[in-house]
Formats: sequence, C-alpha cells, structure tokens
Amino acid sequence: MASWSGRGIAVSCRRVFKETLNYSHANAGVRIIQRFLNAVRAAAVAGLLVLFGGPGMIGPAIADASHITLASTTSIEQSGLFRHLVPMFREETGIDVRVVAVGTGQAFAMARAGDADVLLVHDRDGEERFLAEGYGSDRRDIMHNDFIILGPESDPAGVREAESAIDALQRIAVAEAAFASRGDDSGTHRAERRLWEEVGITPSGRWYRELGSGMGSTLNTAAGMDAYVLSDRASWLSFRNRQALRILFQDDDALLNPYASLRIDRDRHPHLKHELAARWHDWLISGAGQAAIADFVIDGEQPFVPATKP
Repeated sequence: MASWSGRGIAVSCRRVFKETLNYSHANAGVRIIQRFLNAVRAAAVAGLLVLFGGPGMIGPAIADASHITLASTTSIEQSGLFRHLVPMFREETGIDVRVVAVGTGQAFAMARAGDADVLLVHDRDGEERFLAEGYGSDRRDIMHNDFIILGPESDPAGVREAESAIDALQRIAVAEAAFASRGDDSGTHRAERRLWEEVGITPSGRWYRELGSGMGSTLNTAAGMDAYVLSDRASWLSFRNRQALRILFQDDDALLNPYASLRIDRDRHPHLKHELAARWHDWLISGAGQAAIADFVIDGEQPFVPATKP
C-alpha cells in the first residue's frame, strides 16, 4: 500500500512538531520554528512523490512498484553520492531509488511512521534505539568518513593548537568565539551534542548560534560570520563558498562518522516494499556497491570509505 498518503504527511508533521515543542534548549523558539519548517519541507517533498510517481499513489493505472523511497541525510545527498550510486543500482536491478533527504532525526521519524522503505543514516545510538524499539529488522555498516572542525583562518580560539576534538571545542567555548550549529537533530547535530557533553558544558549565549538548517546552509552561515562549525568531510569537499573558512582540526577517533543502512521491520509496517528495499540494502554492501562507493570522488578526493574492501 502507498506510504506517503495525505494523512501520513499530516501525522508526520504533527509528530515532529510535538516532539519539537517538548525539546528544551537554548534558542528554543527559533529551533521550534526551524524544525517544524524542516518537517514541512520533508513532507512537501514526499507529497510531490505522491503526485508524481511516489509510493503514495493509488490505483492500478498509475501505480509503479519498481521503486523504493529512501529516507537519508542531506549530507549524503548534497555530496552527489546518490547521483553516482542510484543509476548503477537501477541499471543492474531495474529498481529506482527515490531519496527524501532530511536530517537523520527526521529520517527516523519517517521510518517510524511507515513513510520510507529503507534508511541510510549516521547516528549509531539512534540506529540501535530504532532496532531495539522494533522498527528495524537489519542494520549494515555501509561506509564512513569523518567530521572536521572548520573555522576562520584567523582562528581566534586557537583551535589549530588543540590536542583533541574535545580540547578544540573547549577552546571555542572559553573564547566564546562564534560557533554555527546545525541545530536540526541531524546526525551531524547529534554528534556535535555528544562532543559538547564530553566537554562538560551546554553551549549557550550569543556566541553559539543554532540555525535549524542543513549542512550546506550552515556552512554558508559560518563562512559569512567567520564562525567555527562542525562539518562532515563530504559536505566540505562539495562546498564552494568557503571564503575564510579552513580546516582547523581533524583526525581524531572521536570524529569518526559511520553510515548504516537499516531495513524496516515487516511486522511493524507490512505495506512497505520490503523485497525491493532488501535488494538495495544488500547491494550497498555487495562488491558492486562497495566498489561504487570507493570510486566516488569530489575534486580527486574520496569523501566516503566503504565498509569493506571492494
């Protein structure tokens, strides 16, 4: 049965909005508005799939069983990796993959609502919780890259001299140097929050800007205001408006950024395209899928490292 019905869109929007209202944080008013707008945007994208060939279509004359809906992250989508992988998979299997790119938190919400056939996300804690709650049936490590800490070339907080990622954030907090946070419950934002927990502070104040936006928009804001920012490497490689932003800290185990594919539990959501989703899930970890990930480059650099050697 179709997944992105009008009712499903409304339910998903209400759920994310309700969760946002219950989330207490600095700059909460801005975050409530931004997260709700992000949820509406994701629902609108999925609504277009309903109108133009998505899984919400009803009726044998327009139904198309040869595609799946993948809920995934803006960082992967903006890197161009899906434009590289999906045509290969489609040519090999005849199955199209329609990507709804949102923050990892919203991707989980879509899957819990039965509005995505499969997930590709980067938040191990969230993935384990998704499985433990009975929403997922299988998880596979697909690839990884790393997070990097960017900032203005002038580096007022002295992040270049930091001995660890935790030390880097501690320096930024002590200096109260401008820091741009995605603030959107994405995998990157969740990783940033874990790092701040390790530092032992809850960042707040004028120096800490929660934007409620995707990685590209956050990088643009950081570049414009000479702020520090945590980014995944793929997004940085594909970002062009760098201005004075530079990589100031990298190569710390705490900055490892693994990505995983998760199948949705059949008993929980029997209407989904489980067989087709399983073929994508298995292809990603196959020799062909892993080789395709390894072959993807941005300006001669490999933004993602496959989980297994092709």
